[in-house]
Amino acid sequence: METQIVAKSNSRKRRKDGVGPNGTTDDEDVSPMKIARPTLSQPAPFAAENGVKSEKAYERVTLEEARIGTPMDRPVRVYADGIFDLFHSGHARALMQAKSLFPNTHLIVGVCNDDLTHQFKGFTVMNEAERYDAVRHCRYVDEVVRNAPWSLSAEFLEMHRIDFVAHDDIPYSSAGSDDVYKHIKDAGMFAPTQRTEGISTSDIITRIVRDYDVYVRRNLQRGYTAKELNVSFINKHMLKEGKGRMLQAITPKQSPSNSPARERSPSPTFRWPFSKTSPPCSPKPESDTAGYDISDDDSE
Repeated sequence: METQIVAKSNSRKRRKDGVGPNGTTDDEDVSPMKIARPTLSQPAPFAAENGVKSEKAYERVTLEEARIGTPMDRPVRVYADGIFDLFHSGHARALMQAKSLFPNTHLIVGVCNDDLTHQFKGFTVMNEAERYDAVRHCRYVDEVVRNAPWSLSAEFLEMHRIDFVAHDDIPYSSAGSDDVYKHIKDAGMFAPTQRTEGISTSDIITRIVRDYDVYVRRNLQRGYTAKELNVSFINKHMLKEGKGRMLQAITPKQSPSNSPARERSPSPTFRWPFSKTSPPCSPKPESDTAGYDISDDDSE
């Protein structure tokens, strides 16, 4: 996706040397200056299943080249993967870090399908199509890989011409491995990011399970049937007869009284691993009751 910015001269006046703007003479037409930049009007595209097709051989960008800044037509291709169930700010901030690793970054995000996720991590709230769609609408994402592999092979890295892999540097033990990113780290392709404290998919699910009756009442008040909520006729009427917590459930701006209010951690302040400067922190959330302690990986 590209937008065109047309550079026009403010005047057609002849200069003394007979040379106009952009090194052209007054008799020459000034051609549009094309600047490739992502737009926010459309979601990120899906990557081709067979990767990038190019006649050029796959050559990775070195760390030094990536830090200095690559030409516009050769961005640093950074890959980040995850489950991204119930996509939340922790996910977005992790992808923001990955996108900001280098001056010219093309961020490719891999999302694992339902079969792999249920096998190695557990059941998800959102199905794979919903998770794909959530990620491709994140402003930092340039490309989405569906059916992403659980562990990255050399063939996959070459197929998508990946230069670096971004993830938090805490060893990720899964699928019989102490760290599924160890071979990436050994190859010098690992770009560490930091997790955002205070939010995770597991924590969101914990809140709902803990306050189950509150949210059942909430949805009954909003027109959902007992069958849709998978509650029996007796339970439905018992829930409707509740008074104290029932009022909380139907009050839009009030949280359940038994949900502990904790101050949310701001976006982490740290130095990029390949930069001498620190990135700006995200604005602190307006609400003081928005956060909970993290209990799982940001990219789950």
